[in-house]
Amino acid sequence: MPELPDVEGFRRVLAEHAAGRRIERVEVRDPAVLRNARPEPMARSLRGRRFREPERRGKWLLAHTDGPTVLFHFGMSGALLAPAQGEERHRHDRIVFTLDGGELRYRDQRKLQGTWLAKDAGQAKALVGPLGPDALDISRGELRERLTSRHGQVKAALMDQELVAGLGNILADEILWQAQIHPRRPPADLGEEDWDRLHRSLSRVLHESVQVGHVPTPPSWLTGVRDRDAPSCPRCHTALEVTRVGGRSTYSCPRCQPGAGRAAAGAS
Repeated sequence: MPELPDVEGFRRVLAEHAAGRRIERVEVRDPAVLRNARPEPMARSLRGRRFREPERRGKWLLAHTDGPTVLFHFGMSGALLAPAQGEERHRHDRIVFTLDGGELRYRDQRKLQGTWLAKDAGQAKALVGPLGPDALDISRGELRERLTSRHGQVKAALMDQELVAGLGNILADEILWQAQIHPRRPPADLGEEDWDRLHRSLSRVLHESVQVGHVPTPPSWLTGVRDRDAPSCPRCHTALEVTRVGGRSTYSCPRCQPGAGRAAAGAS
């Protein structure tokens, strides 16, 4: 599932393979991925334009041109690729941008999100909607201030894009597991040491993930074991609990991540 590190990787693909290049043709192979435009008008508005430096805002990718901006939201299965010369089209390639030197392809199996077209910066901002500060850059103080501004559970607050932009289900689980904080704890219940661990964990997980362009799955991380049958904690080998928080499947360790009613000092 594309989250901040994946979208940052797609931004790099766009910057490396498309920035400065002229769009010669836009082939919309599946109009279902267009959320606010029709194929022919979109193609006409982009033909002859040049891609500029792309921008990521949380889990959104903004492909600016010297005219309109194409906005991508990758949902569960989207990706942006620069294929090798002559590479065959994939059946899930929904939009193909032919450039003056290669192609750019938007591929998406499930089509839960898609692409938007903005005529200017103001419309692009409106389409993205209200977003909190980017998770990659947020300070400890701002993280605490924003997460404690609302009632609820810390995992749900981390995934609220209006509070912190860019985190999804897998990242939130990993960050909380590494910080040894239970996903159901209210942010207001966290102490100073909890906030220190949470911010360090968030920064570490994101920076390591951004380096490789996705959330990695080493055996020492929760992501490395969560999809196994009967997964256990990589740190203490206790069987993981699988619950739901904010409607999402949530993995946590009952020993390493104290519950909402227990003190953080009890973590092992």
